[in-house]
Amino acid sequence: MISMDYNNLTYHEQNNIDNTLRLREVLKTLPKFAGEYFRAIEPTTSARTRISYAYDIRVFFRFLIENNPVYRDYDMDQFKVSDLERIEPMDLEEYEEYLKVYKEEKEESRQIITNGEKGLARKMSALRSFYRYFQRRQVIEKNPTLLVDMPKIHEKTIIRLDTDEIASLLDHVENRGQTLKGQALAYYEKTKVRDLAIITLLLGTGIRVSEMVGLDLTDVDFKNDGITVTRKGGNQMVVYFGDEVEWALRDYLAERNAIDAAPGSENALFLSSRKSRMGVQAVENMVKKYAREVTPNKKITPHKLRSSYGTALYKETGDIYLVADVLGHKDVNTTKKHYAAIDDDRRRKAANVVKLREP
Repeated sequence: MISMDYNNLTYHEQNNIDNTLRLREVLKTLPKFAGEYFRAIEPTTSARTRISYAYDIRVFFRFLIENNPVYRDYDMDQFKVSDLERIEPMDLEEYEEYLKVYKEEKEESRQIITNGEKGLARKMSALRSFYRYFQRRQVIEKNPTLLVDMPKIHEKTIIRLDTDEIASLLDHVENRGQTLKGQALAYYEKTKVRDLAIITLLLGTGIRVSEMVGLDLTDVDFKNDGITVTRKGGNQMVVYFGDEVEWALRDYLAERNAIDAAPGSENALFLSSRKSRMGVQAVENMVKKYAREVTPNKKITPHKLRSSYGTALYKETGDIYLVADVLGHKDVNTTKKHYAAIDDDRRRKAANVVKLREP
């Protein structure tokens, strides 16, 4: 038996423990045989991914209880793995329709949940994976999920900031106080340097917001101008930064090092106003607050700042493999899908290069 001091663990170690415990609680609300599936996918998935799958699969069984006459009087623990084979493709088509709008139990209320194309695809993918596990182990023979078309996802225009918009956003973070008074001004002055460091770091490195909130003080290396980030899947990587990021980080650290952080957050790089490690939601709200005042027609999130960095890097280098590596994409095709479209600009310029008649 190994005893650990929770507060002395890294953010990612704490997060993994929290998610593991949370998953166990979610599994208690699923049929008992579901646990076999989640134990099997543990080596190849993160706890966060398994939690999402567990919620998605729970929606399916609740749908059966609420809408399928065969299971209307069932409790969750009455389901057996053999019930999976009793589901027909038509039942799954009805489930897809149900997923577009449904009500989910939330403590004392029933919250309306909606799913777009990506939400539908994720939930159906989770269910297909669930079925595939039991079929491969020859527990069931029929797999009706293979007889139902997966939802089609239409590509959307990628929203990113242009060069002048990036400059305007950074200027706004620096000078927003000129339009504020009273408590709003006092709060802005308290968080200004931190906020500028966060937005500059996101724009200047393209790291994910989840990677950023997990940074510790020891992850910043000014000698080599790099930060050590923990990527999806737990792999660590050094991401290098330029002068503007360095200046912003040094300014913030001058303030950060004077703050007595809350217990458990002593090593955290970015702190909230309560002196605890900032969370993803707090950073998202902060970015949206500044961005909507600069680019009201663009819904800018931390992920859009990441896209803006990827776009700028690809335009400067033309090296899609470098962009994929820096952004931490496991598959370069993911990068191509998002950034190679920039080649449209080059193709557009080609339209007037070849002259058919001399002027």
